[in-house]
Amino acid sequence: MASGNCTTPTMFILSGLTDNPRLQMPLFMVFLAIYTTTLLTNLGLIALISMDLRLQTPMYFFLQNLSFIDAAYSTVITPKMLVMFLVGTKTISYGGCITQYFSFVLLTISECLLLAVMAYDRYVAICKPLLYTVVMTKAVCWSLVTGSYFLAFLNSVVHTSGLLKLSFCSSNVVNHFFCDNSPLFQISSSSTALNELLIFILGSLIDTSSIITILISYLFIILTVLKICSKERKYKAFSTCTSHLMAVSLFHGTVIFMYLRPVNSFSLDTDKIASLFYTVVIPMLNPLIYSWRNKEVKDALRRAIATNVLAIQRDTNLSFKG
Repeated sequence: MASGNCTTPTMFILSGLTDNPRLQMPLFMVFLAIYTTTLLTNLGLIALISMDLRLQTPMYFFLQNLSFIDAAYSTVITPKMLVMFLVGTKTISYGGCITQYFSFVLLTISECLLLAVMAYDRYVAICKPLLYTVVMTKAVCWSLVTGSYFLAFLNSVVHTSGLLKLSFCSSNVVNHFFCDNSPLFQISSSSTALNELLIFILGSLIDTSSIITILISYLFIILTVLKICSKERKYKAFSTCTSHLMAVSLFHGTVIFMYLRPVNSFSLDTDKIASLFYTVVIPMLNPLIYSWRNKEVKDALRRAIATNVLAIQRDTNLSFKG
């Protein structure tokens, strides 16, 4: 840590996306629409799966948790950004910054591990269909999800503890729209070598293990599907995987680009755009991807709408009779 009379700043100033006053209101409207869509689609998907008995399967249990993570993910970042656009207040307290960083790391790693769990679920469903209900019991599903959250929590504690040990004597201006590690490291007056090493080692370990699990699962899935004679059965087997593969590609592609490279190669102005993609856009896209390409979800939505329409008609008829 830095020596001398350096004191911990009480707050940081986030530079945001742009200082152009003409862009503040248009950006506010765009990101408000994105955030609203993110909450409605993710929370709607959670509610739909909870209400429809036909969706009470391990695959949709994991999808519920993915939707919860995406809704929370977006809520950690977007509301503060909206306030910055609307009011122009770019300050965030030291405690608020640390909390935002802790939550961000927790949710990022949780999603990374959950995507691997979902790939394993597809492997068991397609490659071992007769054992699926025996292997993927409710207890096993809860253990896999709880384990993902627990490992994410431990990693978040490690990285946040490292951040708490840094001093910020020279500047409190964070060149970003949220409290991420690289912009905080750049204004730190302490050595960040250990922090960078931990991020690279733990990040590589988690991301690599997740990707390997996904690749091995889909290798066995492809080999199994190729043995199926019926084209219709082949299509049905692959159709349950395409949404997950799209979500995996979006998430891991962005995370690898952002974090698994040397810190001196970062360009914060450029990386703000990439950060927007995985903190704001991906949480909105995931439920849409799973809804658009999933016949069971679309059928459940039609049933829910039909049930609500019938209920409204019944209530209307009763009111007229009364």
